[in-house]
Amino acid sequence: MDKPILKDSMRLFEQLGYIKSRSMFGGFGIFADDTMFALVVNDKLHVRADATLANQFKSHGLEPYVYKKRGFPVVTKYFALSEDWAADSSKTLEIARIALSAANKEKQNQSLAKPNRLKDLPNLRLATERMLKKAGIDSVENLEEVGAVNAFKAIQSTHSADVNIELLWALEGAINGTHWSVIPQSRRQELLTQIN
Repeated sequence: MDKPILKDSMRLFEQLGYIKSRSMFGGFGIFADDTMFALVVNDKLHVRADATLANQFKSHGLEPYVYKKRGFPVVTKYFALSEDWAADSSKTLEIARIALSAANKEKQNQSLAKPNRLKDLPNLRLATERMLKKAGIDSVENLEEVGAVNAFKAIQSTHSADVNIELLWALEGAINGTHWSVIPQSRRQELLTQIN
């Protein structure tokens, strides 16, 4: 079970921001505010690496974590820290700080390079793009203007089948450039209030 190392890691990282975790990649992703920078899986702490950190990790013989998705191996950006590294809490914290900084930078760059098509936004796919277009929302800018609630209502009014409430979270996440699962419960409640 990954719980003891998860709890210890989360306690160690408290000074990096609001620390939370959730199931990811067969383990538990660790987030500072809304940015994932570490992963606990197979009783090991893994840290997210940009190109520089990845080279440093590889020079120490560390390998990226690989998990299976629909039977295919997926290589992640997360490297398991070796025992001696993980045992040194100040060294672990320093590496986590670098990893978080790199992850935040990457997130910022991604938000600046906004997708042109609706299906390229987080949480959305071609089927969602078609639903939005049928509802009269045909561009990223258009979706941002109308907002998640109005887009959801527009889809409800033009879609014959029931529309799952998770589409509302997906639209909100798409507009904000985040995965739907990190939308706080308080914000979800606000959105639900606006729907009803």
